[in-house]
Parts: sequence; structure tokens; C-alpha cells
Amino acid sequence: MKTSKLGFGITGALDLDVVQAIAARAEDIGIDSLWINDTPGGDSLARLEVAAEVTSRLILATGVIPVDRKSASAILEDVRRRELPIDRLILGIGSSAPPSPLTRIESGLTELQASLDVPIVVGALGPKMRQLGAERGDGLLFNWLTPEHARETTTMMKHQAAAVGNTSAISATYIRTALGAEAQQRLEEEAARYSRIPAYAANFVRLGITAMETAVQSETADGIAVGILAFDGAVDYAIVRAITPDDDL
Repeated sequence: MKTSKLGFGITGALDLDVVQAIAARAEDIGIDSLWINDTPGGDSLARLEVAAEVTSRLILATGVIPVDRKSASAILEDVRRRELPIDRLILGIGSSAPPSPLTRIESGLTELQASLDVPIVVGALGPKMRQLGAERGDGLLFNWLTPEHARETTTMMKHQAAAVGNTSAISATYIRTALGAEAQQRLEEEAARYSRIPAYAANFVRLGITAMETAVQSETADGIAVGILAFDGAVDYAIVRAITPDDDL
């Protein structure tokens, strides 16, 4: 990567020892950041805590914590209790559950920004949520975008942020990769699952793409590298989310 910072993304459902091994290896090979998505059975902040124990430079990020499941006050309490390193922490938050996801995110941003001096990015699909993250947050985290759409959305975000004096807004996107037939089958299953979620289904229609068209698939490591490099310069953080045949190291 010449322009974008390279990140690595994992699920919050991974075992703690696996998270530690990935974090240590990521820092050793020069990856800039580790992004962990929060799941009902996987606490992203708990995973960041163990990742922090074995790293000293790696940026640690959540991507994202749904504030309709975990309130801003609970997030704040957890960050403090776990003594996460504030100087290398990015919080990603999101909300899609009715009623009023926009109101919930705006309230969460207000509460977290008042108490934590860390970048807080918003997971956003629709234009209203993207504008909120650009203007009130510290940037946006994207999911299932092509390099072209990531670049266009980042440009729009930067303009919206600059219009209100927010000159430090960052953009990040997950890049799903699948090396080999078994990984590609698992990628297809994940893509189908996301495509059944109404908010994602609507976004794919709005953009005129499918989930699979956003992913990098190849039978060779070189092919995967070429696909990842297509995102260079499209976002500030290009986050590789490697889909593998299983979750073992």
C-alpha cells in the first residue's frame, strides 16, 4: 500500500488466544491496525484487551459495536475497565434497529466524544448515516464496497466533513478476500447471508452491485494481493477480512 494504511479485520467470535496470535503477527509484519467486529457471542472490546497485551504499536479498532445492543455508557465503562490504550484506539459504532438509528448514533457520538479522546467512526450504508458520520463523527467505516464505490464515498465524506470544519475525518472499508475454492464457498455463504439483510439488500440495489462483486477472489496469493491493491488510495484504512475455510490459525 502506498497511500492507504493496511488493516486486518477479524470477528469478535474468535477465541482469545487466536486473537492474541493474530494481533502479535499483524504487528510483526507491519500491518497498521486490527479491526474487530462485535457479535452477539463475541465482545470486540474483550478481544481488543487481549490484543493490547501483546502489541505496542498496532492500532486497535472496533468495527462496529451496535449501540442498539450495547449503549454508549456501557462502551465507555468497558473501555475504562479494560484499560484499553487510548493512544491507539479507534471506536467504530453502528445502529440499524428501529426506531431512529440516526438519533441513536447521534446520541452515542455525543456521549462518547464528551468522555473519550479517540476517533469514533460510524458504520454507515445509507446517505443520511454517512452524512451524520462525516459531520458529527470522526469518519466512516464501510462494508461490501467495490474500490470505485469506496473512493466515491470517501470523496463525498471528505467534502461533507470539510464543510463543517471537520478536517480529520477518516474512511475505512472491509475488503473480503478468499484464497482457493473452499474459502470462496464460505465467502459465498457470507455474501448470501448479508444479502438477505434488508439494509444491505437495499444498499446493493442502490449501488447496482452484488456482495460478491466487492470481494477479492483468487486461486493464488498474488491474485489476492492485486485485488487488495485496487483499494489503495480509495480509503484511509484498507482492512483485509480474510475468509478462510475455517477459523483455525
